[in-house]
Order: sequence, then structure tokens, then C-alpha cells
Amino acid sequence: MAANPRPDPDAVGGVPKPPLAFLPDPQALFSRRAARFAFLADHGGNLAPYLRFLADLTALQARLAAELPAPAPLPPDRVALARASRMPPIDRAALANDAALHDLLARFCTQAESLDMPEPARLALQAVATAGIADRHWLLENVVSDRIPEDSAAPHLFTAAAVQIHLAALAATLDADALVPIRVGSCPACGGRPASSSVIGAAGIENLRYASCAGCATQWNEVRVKCLCCGSTKGISYRSVETDEATVKAEICSECDSWVKILYQVRNHSLDPVADDVASLGLDMMMKETGARRGGVNAFLAGY
Repeated sequence: MAANPRPDPDAVGGVPKPPLAFLPDPQALFSRRAARFAFLADHGGNLAPYLRFLADLTALQARLAAELPAPAPLPPDRVALARASRMPPIDRAALANDAALHDLLARFCTQAESLDMPEPARLALQAVATAGIADRHWLLENVVSDRIPEDSAAPHLFTAAAVQIHLAALAATLDADALVPIRVGSCPACGGRPASSSVIGAAGIENLRYASCAGCATQWNEVRVKCLCCGSTKGISYRSVETDEATVKAEICSECDSWVKILYQVRNHSLDPVADDVASLGLDMMMKETGARRGGVNAFLAGY
């Protein structure tokens, strides 16, 4: 007689347990995002020129992600300490002083000079490229803190694009199984805030919700119908520019008066957490009229 099979530890009551996190593949990530921006630009109306610029910018991110050597994995003892302390293993606060990131920012600015962009954007790029160490540190510190001043959005956009490459490369060296939940709305890899969340199918389960880190692009599982800003499950509602069948909606929390976009990838698999956040700017304009605070972080929307 065959022995009884042991129960699957990832299934409880016959229901598979969803993975906590999906780590990024930087080159593939930015290549897909560039293609999505390009598609959206072809259907973007008045927003098309900006979407086309972002398509070129993310294509540059993909090229640099392919060219740069992978960073050394974090020391195992540091990862173990972060896990035991329920902290993210990537220390974002230390990145503003990271020489490798400063070098990457300089390289990114040099290669971005060939991109087609309006004159104000080119002046902002030149300002970043020629900035002294103190100014670059200020830019990097703001980006890694998810804090971008509206009056200097353009320089921070270029800085954020370089930071995204660096953070995604660091996250790619991690072991997803070694990550632990930090707190609601915080990336388990780097502690960053989400750009948006997406309803997807994974691990044989439909309609799971994964938040997408605005910095390192790690996606992590979050409970549905729960505020990603304060963790409340009360007073959650949804609004969209289109019908109830819209694939991009605002998830609004009346407890903290904030909102984050939620994308329904189960209905459209091509949706991107960052690109479609930008392309749905009309939803931001509508939500501005409510006075609620935008909780999603997206350097490409800073200043709007």
C-alpha cells in the first residue's frame, strides 16, 4: 500500500497559499513597461507626447539594466537580521550615499541626453547631470524617501528613473521566500510605498491583490478591500472615470481620506502598475476634486 502523501504546506483547507512576493527581473520589467508606454502613447490623446517620452525613458532603463553588472547579493546575516526584525533587507536610507548609485545616476543622465524631450525637461536633465555632490544627495534622498517636492518634479523624475534601476537590481538578488510582511502598504524588500496595486491570478487562485513598489518594483500580496495607507477595512469605496467595469479605479479610504489606484489585470493582462497609473491621469484629476490625498507614489506623476 502506498504511503499517504504529506499535506501541502502551501495549502490550507485545499486552498493554495499565495506567495508573499514576486521579485523583479529588471531588464524584462523595464522592457515590458517601455512597450506598454509606447502602446499607450499611440492611444493617449493629449497625453501622448509625455507617454512617448516615458516609453523612451523606460527603454533606456531596460538597456542600462542589461548593461550593468548585477550588484553583489546582500550579506546573509543582514538578510537574516532583517527577517528576524521584520524589516526590509534593503536599506533605502543608505542609498543616498551609495557611490554605485551616484555613478549610475551620472551614466543615466549622459545616455538620456540623446532622448527627444521638451526644452524644460532637457534643462532639468542638465541640472541633474551638472549637480554637485550635495545637490545629487538631496535629489537621491528625496526619491528614496518617496518625497518629491512639486516645484522640482522634473529633476526628481530623472533621478527616480536611475534609482528604480538600482533598486530593482538589488531586489532581484534577494530570495523571495526569505522576505516577511513588514506592515500594510510597505514593500517587504525595500520598505517603499506602492505605485498602485493590481488584482491578478497567481498560485492557482484568482483575484489576488498585489501591491507594486514604486522603487524596486517588487510585488507583494495585500488583502483585498483594505487601505494601503492606514490598513483600515472600513469605509473602502471605489471610483472610476468610466463604468463599473473599468480596469483602473481609485480605492478610497474614508478613515484616512486617502486613495490608491487599483488595476484589474485579471481583465487586461497588459496593464502595468506604473505606466497605466500615468495613462489614467484623468482619474487623478477627478480625485483632486474630492480633496482626498493620493497615497500611491509615482515619480512620473509628480507635479500633476
